[in-house]
Amino acid sequence: MSSETETPARRRLIVLLPLVIFLGLAGLFLLQLLSGRDVSEVPSALIGLPAPQTNLPALEGTNLPGLDSKQFAGKVTLVNVFASWCAPCREEHPVLLALSQDKRFVTAALNYKDQPENARRFLGELGNPFQAIGVDEAGRAAIDWGVYGVPETFVVGKDGKIAYKHVGPLTAESAETLLVPQIEKALAAPG
Repeated sequence: MSSETETPARRRLIVLLPLVIFLGLAGLFLLQLLSGRDVSEVPSALIGLPAPQTNLPALEGTNLPGLDSKQFAGKVTLVNVFASWCAPCREEHPVLLALSQDKRFVTAALNYKDQPENARRFLGELGNPFQAIGVDEAGRAAIDWGVYGVPETFVVGKDGKIAYKHVGPLTAESAETLLVPQIEKALAAPG
């Protein structure tokens, strides 16, 4: 069939088809965006599995140990992935400082692709909520932990398994409604 014998209706359909497909996909994406789903609730394949074997050197100049997965044995541990260059890490820092006041669990950090002097300056300016800080210069440990980006926070149970993962900066509200209940659950679980 030549283009000369095509009907005007058929030509219009061929021209409009890509637009209809585009609008359908845009509508589907908009529905997902407006669904009210909490983006910090990113599923993790590691939930319920042992925390990755981690042995990171300490952040020099802090007099704190590095991050070693053996530290998790028998304790509930909050592991925060942060970097000095990360603006949301700065926003969530007061929340971490408040959480670190609770001595029922350990607060540890994985310092992600950061310069040691910048990380020390960051903690010096804002305060240090951590009892251990491991330096992940190349970002390999973060890959093992399934980190999407910084900041991220994990709850590791007394059994050494990852109980919860929060993606993005913690706020007072997300800490109260999402994180603290997971910490409480991990504290109540048998070790």
